[in-house]
Amino acid sequence: MKNKEITLRDPVCGKKINRNKVHATLQYEGITVYLCCPRCQAEFESDPKKYLKKLN
Repeated sequence: MKNKEITLRDPVCGKKINRNKVHATLQYEGITVYLCCPRCQAEFESDPKKYLKKLN
């Protein structure tokens, strides 16, 4: 049986990313956030609440 790839969505750019290939995994207010690149990480860290709304 093949392992199913788990895809996630970067809340900053909206890009789908493979869980095994994320640039950064952050915890914010009990929520795990997966980001695809340094640029999205910096953007998220500048205003996390703005992007957490996109996860709901």
